Amino acid sequence: MARTEHFNNPQAPKPNSIVVAVTVFVQDAEDRVLLIQRTDNGLWALPGGAQDFGEYIAETAVRETREETGIEVEVTGVVGIYTNPNHVVEYSDGEVRQQFSICLRATYIAGEPTMSDESSAVQWVPQEGLNSLSIHPSMRLRIDHGFERRPDPYIG
Repeated sequence: MARTEHFNNPQAPKPNSIVVAVTVFVQDAEDRVLLIQRTDNGLWALPGGAQDFGEYIAETAVRETREETGIEVEVTGVVGIYTNPNHVVEYSDGEVRQQFSICLRATYIAGEPTMSDESSAVQWVPQEGLNSLSIHPSMRLRIDHGFERRPDPYIG
C-alpha cells in the first residue's frame, strides 16, 4: 500500500484515524543508528509500526524492529512522543492518519541487517551520514533527538 506524507501542508486531506505507533532508535557499538529505506515511500526511517491488540508498546517496538530489520533489541527508554497534528499520512486505501508516534530507545542484542517486505534496505548509519539520505523532517527530528540523548523525553 502506498503512503504520502503531508507535513505543514494546508492542502493535506483531513485525518480520519489516529493509530498508536512506535519508532525505535537503536545504535550499534560504533554509535551508528539503525535505519530502513521504506518500500511504501522510499524514504529512510527508524524501524517501527502500529501497536497490535494485546501488546505492550515495548513488545511492539521489539517485534517491528525484528520484522523490518532482522535485528533483536531491548527497549531501554523513551526518546519522545510525536503528535504534530500538521503531520498526516495518506494511504492509498483512503485512510489518513494524524501522527501519533512514541519513539523508544533500545539496545542492540543480536542479528544482522536484513531486508523485509517493508524495507528495501537496512543499514547502520553514522550521524554524519544522515544528510545524504532522504529522510522526512518528522523522522529526522526523532533521529536527532535520539542522538542528543536528552535527559527528558521530547513531548510535542
